[in-house]
Amino acid sequence: MANRRAFVELQRGDVVESRHSVSAALVDAQGQLMAWVGDPELLTYFRSAAKPFQALPLVDDGAADAFGFSEAELAICCASHSGEPAHVRTVRSILGRIGCGEEDLECGAHPPFHQPSAEALRAEGRAPSRIHNNCSGKHSGMLAWARHAGKKTVGYPRADHPVQRRIRREIARWTGNPADELGTAIDGCGVITYAQPLNSMATAFARLVAAADHDSGSPAYRVTRAMTGEPYYVAGTGRLSTQLMETTDGRILAKGGAEGVFCAGDSVGGWGLALKVEDGRKRGVGPAVIEFMAQAELLDESELGRLEDHHVRSLTNTRGEVVGMIRPAFRIERSG
Repeated sequence: MANRRAFVELQRGDVVESRHSVSAALVDAQGQLMAWVGDPELLTYFRSAAKPFQALPLVDDGAADAFGFSEAELAICCASHSGEPAHVRTVRSILGRIGCGEEDLECGAHPPFHQPSAEALRAEGRAPSRIHNNCSGKHSGMLAWARHAGKKTVGYPRADHPVQRRIRREIARWTGNPADELGTAIDGCGVITYAQPLNSMATAFARLVAAADHDSGSPAYRVTRAMTGEPYYVAGTGRLSTQLMETTDGRILAKGGAEGVFCAGDSVGGWGLALKVEDGRKRGVGPAVIEFMAQAELLDESELGRLEDHHVRSLTNTRGEVVGMIRPAFRIERSG
């Protein structure tokens, strides 16, 4: 398979100043490659794109029902949220429901991604805390699983904790790769992340949306319905994951991750997509994702129009002047 290089380019004036290399794999529910750019078997970390699979045990093992989780609460367990007030309230609701407090979260603190929320905290003279971490919903879900299973909550991010061992089996199930062969490292929030080829990540998303479509009582359906039904809680205002699910009325399940990772699955089209901007730069993700979907005809013209702000972006300087453009520069390749 010839792997033609693919880029998102930043053009300033008449010169291409920077290039972000892109790889992606589009597969069907059987894992068969349908289209790609770059290296569709590129090995990288799942990062936060794994969160739907990390949340599945909450439903499958009964914790979500035992604690009466709402769809918004289940969605935020799958989230890389922006730290907006509604996000923080929802995480606090989960913690109160399970008898835990913010001090039980073992993720670090960082300012909200949502700039108005970060500015509001500063104006109030308050420092960001663990609950503002974009992964605090995932961590609250892990605490809920531990509470329901009767396991200790201290140390839940560690690889040897029962919740992480349970999640490892889930990742293996959906990617189709043996649990004892999954490469692991520590994610940005302290829990375990898994190294997978892009085509395996794409396969996991294709299988997840297919399982949800075939069985409305399944954990896969519950998790995908929560994410697509409450997309604001998966990311937040102006974020690509949220807007892609809103724009397609929940047909597409979408989840981004750190270091330029983005995954999606379509319950109608039956496909899964995994994409990596190889230098990890976030600014390349939106243009690469929307361009790939446009060329593969995964979005219609109306949907593309509503997502145009993520597709080709103006580059402005400190005076607000448009000085360049960030745009994709590649052609996808198709099987057959």
